[in-house]
Amino acid sequence: MHRPLFRMNKNNKSYTYSFLLQIFCMFCLMALLTPTRLNAQQIRGNFKGTVQDEFGKTISGATLVLQPDGHTVQTDEKGVFSFKNIIAGNYQLRVSLIGKAGFNATVRIYPSETTEIEIKLTGKEHNLDEVKVSSKQTDPDNLIDIERSAMPVTVISRRQIEMMGSRRLDEVLKEQTGIAIVNNIGGGSRSVGLQMQGFGSEYVMILIDGQPMMGRNSGNFDLSRISVNNIEKIEIIKGASSCLFGSEALGGAINIVTRHGAVQPQGMASLRYGSLNILDAVLEGETPFASQRGSVNLSANYYRTDGFNTDPTYLSGGTTAPPYNDFSLQGRARYRSSESATLGVSGRYSVRKSYMEQIYSGGKATNTSGDTQNITDLNLSATFDQNFDNGLRSMSRYYLTSYRSKMNVVWQQSGAEASSEAFNQILHRFEQQFAYAAGNTLKFTGGLGASLEKMDNRDFSVPGGLWSSFGYLQSDWQALKQLEITGGLRYDHHNRFGGKLNPSLGLQYHVTSELTLKMALGSGFKTPDYRQRYQVFMNPVANYLVVGTELLRETLNQMKDAGQISEIREYLVNQLDRNLEAERSLSFNGGFTYTPAKKIKLDINGFYHNISNQINSIRVATGTEVRDIYTYQNLPESFNTGLESTITFNPGTQFEISAGYQYLVSKDKGVMDSIRLGKGAYSRVLDFKTGMDRPSKLSDYFGIENRSRHMANIRMSYRYPLWDLTASVRLNYRGKYVFDDLNNNRFADPYDTFVSGYFLLNAALEKKMMNQHISIQLTADNVMDYTDRLMPGQSGRLLLLGLSYRFYKD
Repeated sequence: MHRPLFRMNKNNKSYTYSFLLQIFCMFCLMALLTPTRLNAQQIRGNFKGTVQDEFGKTISGATLVLQPDGHTVQTDEKGVFSFKNIIAGNYQLRVSLIGKAGFNATVRIYPSETTEIEIKLTGKEHNLDEVKVSSKQTDPDNLIDIERSAMPVTVISRRQIEMMGSRRLDEVLKEQTGIAIVNNIGGGSRSVGLQMQGFGSEYVMILIDGQPMMGRNSGNFDLSRISVNNIEKIEIIKGASSCLFGSEALGGAINIVTRHGAVQPQGMASLRYGSLNILDAVLEGETPFASQRGSVNLSANYYRTDGFNTDPTYLSGGTTAPPYNDFSLQGRARYRSSESATLGVSGRYSVRKSYMEQIYSGGKATNTSGDTQNITDLNLSATFDQNFDNGLRSMSRYYLTSYRSKMNVVWQQSGAEASSEAFNQILHRFEQQFAYAAGNTLKFTGGLGASLEKMDNRDFSVPGGLWSSFGYLQSDWQALKQLEITGGLRYDHHNRFGGKLNPSLGLQYHVTSELTLKMALGSGFKTPDYRQRYQVFMNPVANYLVVGTELLRETLNQMKDAGQISEIREYLVNQLDRNLEAERSLSFNGGFTYTPAKKIKLDINGFYHNISNQINSIRVATGTEVRDIYTYQNLPESFNTGLESTITFNPGTQFEISAGYQYLVSKDKGVMDSIRLGKGAYSRVLDFKTGMDRPSKLSDYFGIENRSRHMANIRMSYRYPLWDLTASVRLNYRGKYVFDDLNNNRFADPYDTFVSGYFLLNAALEKKMMNQHISIQLTADNVMDYTDRLMPGQSGRLLLLGLSYRFYKD
């Protein structure tokens, strides 16, 4: 295969380190110039008070949080709370109680004094989240409260993750309502991604502490790269989220909030081992320092697996899912440099090494391949948080992420290289955030920022980097006692695709104390990525070539001159060459929450997402050696629509049952128009088994591939306090979905290849001992041992035994 004639100039390394050094020096200088006090005892004070309802009756069990340090207490039976020995300065106070409206205010704690306050909670709860946690922990390094997004938000707490016994992020998310983990066979065995409300992985942004992560394979972000051991919570936003995060959040976002803060020194060591020689080892530690003005959280994780083979008939040896060894180190530190300023730094470093052998159909020499991949992932961030006397809060944030990947496939017997890829992706991002609360009914959050993305890839020929700048504003307004309005605007400008304004609007109206109506509307956009514009990718197993639109004409001419082209569709090449546009979406979510009793809660949400200019692959040529040559095109319009429902039942304080269901229809409007008119590429269907050929009908069109009409789950958890024993059982169902266009008519019809619907049963049992210092956990995934050769990423039954010990002072 011919490579592009020109390469990227690889002179950015010194620039990267110089730029990073300048940014970190700036943050350190800001911290040094901020006045501090030497005597820690002199800058401490106390803060206490009472919490009452609108009738003056004291409230017990209300949760109070002081940010940015995350100090948390609850009111006693008399409604009294007390924060003791707190560093003097300005804090953001948040008070929450299920059934009441939240309370937010800026408070000042004075040195060697006790500040007193009386708080009244009024109205009914109006949080936009869908899963309540007992103590809401916000991210101290991000002023955007994602749980206040206009779009529906689900929060998975740290305790829920622990009860599931999951090791990697994909294992947690695939059990959530409306989310599926899918394999992109065309992208190779390692192309695994997320699907949410019909949106593929390339439309869902993955963030860590509010900052985007890089590194995708054929648009898919492999969620197994992320260990769950250091996660405080996971925030899931469904629907267009470009208003909050910009490009790539066209279909939603997953934000991972890592652990932060420390009250006393403590640590944890954990080891799990089980099927497929899975080994998961974790070391964690956290401690305050400088008289609790600062805190450090550190964690290290080693994970390995042998991989597995779900298709022994086709693969007589090797695996369909890759074996790998993964090591990650993660840390987060915060230091209160003055009464009103806090400096924070965090970092994550991960290395994955993998070798996968595949022997096709009997293991002949020409059918044996060796697939090697090495990945290095680096994330660094720094923040400077400042509280002002007038209630304004400011946060400066710098972020650097680097993703390096080397992958090659070799035919083992001959030593010939089937394909090879190596690239480095770097993102610099600076953001200035502001937050201001105008009383208890109106709050503003805004920001300005810019980013520079660079790519170094031998298969890409990229002219310079991608610059983007952005500005946004979000407001939360308690317009009436029963009505809350959340609105937002974000403007993004890209140096290659111009600017785009994305608005969002969310409404909640409390009809009664039991019934709340919800509505959210937002727009999104996504610029074409480097892969779609500049990559030349060869899949040796499927024998096809994919060429980015910016290099389409040049690559085809090179192959034509070498005699490697048998046919070119010139009309398509002329239409698509250097002509890829940004994708747009409009998302609507609407539903209600009904709580007929304290122990029962029902959530129902309908959604409709209209996508224009959606990017999809199309064949433009055939070759003499390569069978098919593809590039990318914009489709006119497509849509995802459906219904989600969740019901939760708590018959006792230690027992919880929940069930979720999603109905989804995902279709291309261009296909529907062609079928309706009886003209064009989609006007006929063919049954290969009978040879019958007939005009197509709308009822023949199942929808976009890899989307299931029906998905459901049931979860049960129980804790027996007397034995300190916890059990969790989850049953997940995914309905049938299209795997392959068997009759080559370019749309999914009844005569294509489908993956059958299936159930997966997972369970976990945990026993704690010695005042919860020791924990023993047994985890069983896919108890019924279900596999399908069309699902190369779904393992059979997995059994793991884990032992952990927590180091802390009783």
